[in-house]
Amino acid sequence: MAVLLSPFRRLRAVPKPDLLIGVAIVALGTLEAFTVAPEYGVTETTELWWVGQALVTGVLVWFRRRSPVAVFILMIIAQYVWYRQGYEHCQTWQLASLLIVFHTVGAELPFRPGLAWAVTGILVFASGAVDHRRLPLAEVVFLIVLFGAAYLTGLALHAHVARAYRLAEQAVHLERDREREAAEAVARERARIARELHDVVAHSVSMMVMRAGALRRSRGGDDETLLGIERMGREAVEELRVMLGALRMPLNEGIPQPGLDLLSGTVDSLVSSGLRVTLDVRGEVVRLASGLDLSVYRIAQEALTNAVKHAGESEIRIMLSYHRDSVEVEVTNGSGNGETFSALSTGNGLVGMRERVALFGGTFEAGPRPEGGFRVHASLPTSLEVPAGEPIA
Repeated sequence: MAVLLSPFRRLRAVPKPDLLIGVAIVALGTLEAFTVAPEYGVTETTELWWVGQALVTGVLVWFRRRSPVAVFILMIIAQYVWYRQGYEHCQTWQLASLLIVFHTVGAELPFRPGLAWAVTGILVFASGAVDHRRLPLAEVVFLIVLFGAAYLTGLALHAHVARAYRLAEQAVHLERDREREAAEAVARERARIARELHDVVAHSVSMMVMRAGALRRSRGGDDETLLGIERMGREAVEELRVMLGALRMPLNEGIPQPGLDLLSGTVDSLVSSGLRVTLDVRGEVVRLASGLDLSVYRIAQEALTNAVKHAGESEIRIMLSYHRDSVEVEVTNGSGNGETFSALSTGNGLVGMRERVALFGGTFEAGPRPEGGFRVHASLPTSLEVPAGEPIA
């Protein structure tokens, strides 16, 4: 079965224009075989021979692009055999086929071998080697012009295709150069931002941690508030160090990102520093997709930071709820008011949280509570979660 299917597969690989040209040649040869045979000088020869030769010629045209030299030689041989049968003139479909293969030699072969084969074919026909007769000068000139023009059209097509290919390659190289320059510009900007963060933010936080430690030791070393400040400052410095490393890494590389598994540690640090913070986790815990996990953690972290700034002595409550199709995080503090929060906050934190939620098509609410205090609530759809403890594919 595979052997029988192989010719059909090869036939499907032939370009459709060549298939149509081959079919047209077979059809024209068949038509001439049963209509104008006597006009070619031999009436005794059966017309079925014409049909067979037209069929062979059509098949050769199908594969002219794959083997242009072989098809070119076989076409000349077929024309020689035609004249050896006693015919006086070349059939219309034969002449059209010869012009096509001369065109193919110019279009498919490199210049030098293509020119050599075209000149050889023109000399064979113009010298009378195919006809076995001495050709008049007018006919020689006619054959040279006719076949030469067919070859030149193929040569012009070859030059056009080569030029288009070169332009396409140049466009690809230019696009690669543009992408490389853009990536280098981004890398330079990332390095600059990393230097600024290191020189300003990381240095300032480190100094705050050192001063808090010195103050704690001067008070006997047991001040839980100062101890919490030191711990949180060191965590901030460590996270800055990781972030600076990420900024200096190539764009196609990544580092592990924090997630909700760090939230309980953050709460414990705040509790150890003397703050009243509780974490309430509801529903079946699932492992979220990395981007969603990072976003929910950052929302909770930012809301918790704002609550610590403005809650005073009130209790801060974090509620993390896992539902079938969503995950919700809510951070509330029990006292204070929205006016104090608005006056002390730049609003960038709320904007960042709202953007993270919008990225996943969730809902976000933030504002003062009627009974006092402030509330931040975010709900994000979870379409890629897996049960906790199972790897993410």
